[in-house]
Amino acid sequence: MPIKTWLTENLGVRIPIVQGGMMWVGRAELISAVANAGALGFLTALTQPSPEALRAEIRRCRGMLKPNAVQFGVNITLLPAINKPDYMGYAKVAVEEGIRVIETAGDPSPILKYIKANGCTVIHKCVTLKHALRAERLGVDCISIDGIECAGHGGEYDTTSLILLSKCAEELKIPYLASGGFGNGRQLAAALALGASGINMGTRWMATVEAPIHYNVKKAIVDCDENSTVLVLRKFRNTTRLHKNAVSMEVAEIERTKQDVKFEDVAHLMSGKRGKGVYETGDVDAGVWSLGIVAGLIHDIPTCEELAKTIERDAETIIAKTNGLVQTSARL
Repeated sequence: MPIKTWLTENLGVRIPIVQGGMMWVGRAELISAVANAGALGFLTALTQPSPEALRAEIRRCRGMLKPNAVQFGVNITLLPAINKPDYMGYAKVAVEEGIRVIETAGDPSPILKYIKANGCTVIHKCVTLKHALRAERLGVDCISIDGIECAGHGGEYDTTSLILLSKCAEELKIPYLASGGFGNGRQLAAALALGASGINMGTRWMATVEAPIHYNVKKAIVDCDENSTVLVLRKFRNTTRLHKNAVSMEVAEIERTKQDVKFEDVAHLMSGKRGKGVYETGDVDAGVWSLGIVAGLIHDIPTCEELAKTIERDAETIIAKTNGLVQTSARL
């Protein structure tokens, strides 16, 4: 029997697993493979240089789907910026192209009314219960809650997924997904036990055959353990978890030792262009790149279909074993 949750019942996915937005990685090759595997994938809008480029990527992704594929969505991350991207432009293209599920991060307010009015389901990604409750009040449909274990931005409070999910169970009225540190079937079973409707994975999807990044990066993830990441930019309240390489460790050292350190002191090292180059060239020390602690649980590079099936099967096995712990006893 398949696992049934809000994700499978409302969004038509076959397996309650999500592939969230990932800068430079969330492209058609990966998202189509995730959809073909029966899970929910999101194209990363801001990986595309313009809304029209996103339109082309959506169409390219559709062209790679098999007849039994499930729907895919678009991630739109809205963050403060000097030169703001055309967030509404990206949202309009997604709606015009028939996308019916949007993953947001940051402040969804500028586009939320529009995408909801056009029938889209909104999954909002955040790192604190306070932000989750605000998003719930704004009208999003589901929360994806990120613990500090996650790759990239995990917030400033170091709250683990175990605590965040338990808090969501107590206080949220809408469904929620477990994000940050998830990558296998045992963890899916645990997330479901904590009330989540599924798991949202990032790092684990990077180590798949179809992920559009260099094989050297995938192999590096497999070779990593749970101690292979470093938190940087804490002094700027922009804490970010990265792969522990030559560049990220230089950033950490500057932050640790330089008096009155300013972001300008490390900006050249944190360049997104350099990070993109890692994925393209396979030189894992060419720039900074995001990596979650879940790397310690990644031991192979399967296809997306193999990964999804393995996670589903292992979760079902764990759930069955866990149910067996409850023994009925005769009452005297």
